[in-house]
Amino acid sequence: MVTAIDRYPNSKDPASPLDIRPVTGRIGAEIRGVQLSGDLDGATVQAIEAALVRHKVIFFRGQTHLDDAEHEAFAGLFGDPVAHPTVPVAEGSRYLLELDSKEGYAASSWHTDVTFVDAYPKGSILRSITAPEAGGDTVWANTETAYEGLPEPLRQLANNLWAVHTNDYDYAAQFGLKRDTSDPEAAQQKRAEFQKAVFASTVYETEHPVVRVHPVSGQRSLLLGHFVRNFVGLNKADSAKLYDVLQEHITKPENVVRWRWEPGDVAFWDNRATQHRAVADFALQRRTLRRATVNGDVPVSIDGRTSRTTKKEKAAATEAA
Repeated sequence: MVTAIDRYPNSKDPASPLDIRPVTGRIGAEIRGVQLSGDLDGATVQAIEAALVRHKVIFFRGQTHLDDAEHEAFAGLFGDPVAHPTVPVAEGSRYLLELDSKEGYAASSWHTDVTFVDAYPKGSILRSITAPEAGGDTVWANTETAYEGLPEPLRQLANNLWAVHTNDYDYAAQFGLKRDTSDPEAAQQKRAEFQKAVFASTVYETEHPVVRVHPVSGQRSLLLGHFVRNFVGLNKADSAKLYDVLQEHITKPENVVRWRWEPGDVAFWDNRATQHRAVADFALQRRTLRRATVNGDVPVSIDGRTSRTTKKEKAAATEAA
């Protein structure tokens, strides 16, 4: 069987009309000579989509001409753009999510976007508006090569696992908001406000296969990330130990690419075959990005079963953690 690793997914594709420069051996490539817009011709769109599936995340430098409308129009070339299910859209946009640093907060935890719903996004397109002078990079991991690299006993175990993904957890902790022991009351209030501000307006729980099949390439990948609460049939303690074992295979250095942002950079990643995280090392420097998201399909397991949402309800009033 030809595996994702055997195919060297990040070698340059000689059949592509694009100028593609791989960034690492297994994930990430920069595409040069393309000015992004909603008016790209069909051949270029097709070539970009093929590069996305092959390289998992593709980068474009110097796209400072993009505004919100053109950003959304470009995303629309690859499917139906959708707003985040629980977070308001950026002011003046139809679908964009704004990621604007507040005291150094960033999603500094490995995740695949919005896996707490069943048909989570196919891909995300992130545009840098303001970048720190140093720090604030984003890293992505290839979940296909991670699966292929599993020892056979672990692979067979993963093949039969399902996991519950939910957005109901402590976001303040995930985003690095520390407890202030000098003023506990103020710290408690700050954490409550932060928790209320992100992702918690509606609580979702969804069961996904730990190994999903890519709808285009047919490759298998590991579907995990910080939205996982537990594995179906396992308690919290056992789930946590097994999660750590599998997750560490995903984030091995061999499977990871790191991108240093400059204003005008655009990153487009295949959300069906990657995880990512922001590196929260930029202190009080400004870091502003906007993200367009393209609607996805419901994952299919290797035995043909599909993911299912088991809970969707308005959240209760948020209390401090």
